[in-house]
Amino acid sequence: MHLKDLQEKVKQDPWRLNYHVMPETGWLNDPNGAIQFNGTYHIYYQYVPEDPTGGATHWGHMTSKDMVNFKQEPIFMSPENIYDPDGVYSGSAIEKDGEVHFFYTGNVKKPGDYDYIFSGREQHVVHVVSKDGFEVDYREVVIAHTDFPTGFTDHIRDPKLLEKDGHYYMVLGARTEKNTGSILVYDSADLEDWTYHGTLLEGDEEQGYMWECPDFFELEEQSVLVLSPQGILAEKYKHNNPHVAGYLVGDTDWEEMKMTPTTEFQEFDRGFDFYAPHTFEDDQGRRIMWSWMGVGDIMPEYTNPTIARGWQHAMALPRELVFVDGQLHQRPLEEYKQLRHNEIKRDLDQTTDLAGEVYELLIDFDQSAPFHLKLRQDTELIYDGEILTLKHGKSGYGRRKRMTPVAEINQLQIFVDTSSIEIFVNDGEYTLTTRVYPEEGQDTIALETEATGTVTYWDLEKTVH
Repeated sequence: MHLKDLQEKVKQDPWRLNYHVMPETGWLNDPNGAIQFNGTYHIYYQYVPEDPTGGATHWGHMTSKDMVNFKQEPIFMSPENIYDPDGVYSGSAIEKDGEVHFFYTGNVKKPGDYDYIFSGREQHVVHVVSKDGFEVDYREVVIAHTDFPTGFTDHIRDPKLLEKDGHYYMVLGARTEKNTGSILVYDSADLEDWTYHGTLLEGDEEQGYMWECPDFFELEEQSVLVLSPQGILAEKYKHNNPHVAGYLVGDTDWEEMKMTPTTEFQEFDRGFDFYAPHTFEDDQGRRIMWSWMGVGDIMPEYTNPTIARGWQHAMALPRELVFVDGQLHQRPLEEYKQLRHNEIKRDLDQTTDLAGEVYELLIDFDQSAPFHLKLRQDTELIYDGEILTLKHGKSGYGRRKRMTPVAEINQLQIFVDTSSIEIFVNDGEYTLTTRVYPEEGQDTIALETEATGTVTYWDLEKTVH
C-alpha cells in the first residue's frame, strides 16, 4: 500500500488517540533525543512508517511550543550509512555552543549464520550535530564497536548524555558475556573525544541479562539511574511485564565514576504498557520523562489490534519527576489542564450519571477505603484496602490483570483516551499505564465505595498533531 493511502486508512481508525503523541502510520517505540531548544520542545522516536510491526528504525520527530500540541515533522534521520543500515537506534540530545548534539546507536547486522548476541552484530556510537534540531549538519562514529571494552556481548547501546561542571558524561546500556546487565560510562571535554572509565554500575543474575535505555541525571542533589532491564523474573506483584522499566537512587563518586545505590530497583509503572523512559530538563528546571506506551515481546500474552489497521504504539503522557518524602513521584504536566472542559463535580455517592470516552477523572477520598471502579467497556480498578488490581476483559486483547500492594489510597487521577488508560495514584506515588481497545459507546463510569469524597470529571479536547 502506498504511504499516502496508508495515512488515509489510519486516519479513519476510531482507536487513534486524541491527546497522545503518535506518528501518522506504522511503528513507534523508544523516545529519543528529548530537548527544549530555542524555546521549542523536540521529541524524536524510533519509527518505521511503512510497517506497524517494526523493522530498521528511523528517528521520527515532533515539535511543540507547549508540550501539549505537537507538530509532525519530517523524519530526522534514517538508516542509510555503513554504520547504521539496520537501524538508527536509540540515543539522546544535549545542547552545546548554540547547537544540538545527538548521540545514537548505529545498528549493523552482518549477513550470515550468527546469533546476533555474541556475534554478528555491530553497534556504534554515532555523533550528530544540528544547528536547529531539524536538519543534520554532519554525523560521524565517535566510538566504534571494535573500541568497546572486552567482557561484553555485541549489545552495547542507547547513549545518554549528562553535563556536570562543564564536563560531559555518556552512559551506555550493556549485556556482559556472563549475561548480566551493566552500565558503561565515558567522559569527554568536547563531545568528540571520549574516554572509557569502566562501569557506572553492574547487575547480577537476578537483575536481568541486559540493561538498555539508560538515563542518568541529578535531581534534588541525588543521582538517579533510569534503566530498562530485560530478563528480570516475574514475582507475584513485581516485574510482570516481559520487560520492565525503573530506576535506582543513590550517590555518585565522580572521580571514580561509580554510583552507589541507596534504594532497591523500583518499577516506574505497574500497568501493561510502559517502557524505555527518557528524560530531559526544560527551561523551567523540570525533569520531564517521556516513555513508550508499549513493551517488546508481548506475544502471546497480549497484542494490539491496530496492527491490522496500519499502525501500532504511541507515547505515554509526558510526566514531571519529583521527590516527595524521599520517593520519586510522576505527575502529569500542568499544561494538560488546558484540555479540560465540561467539568462535572459530584460526591462519591452521586456518580451514576458519569460516562465518557476521552476524559480526565480526579477522585479525592476523605479516607482510604476499598473501592470498585469500572471504566470503559470492561476495565476494572479494584482496591481491597491492601492490593490495587487493574483488570481487563475482552477489550484488553489478552491483557488480564496487574496487582500491586498500596498501603492507602487518598487520590486517583485517571486519563482515558480512545485506546489508552493512565492511572496516577496518590499524586503520582504509583502509576499504571495500559492500552485498551473498547467498542464505541462503551463509556460508563461506575464507582462503588463506602468512602466519602469527591469525583471531578472533565472531557478532554483533542490536541493538534
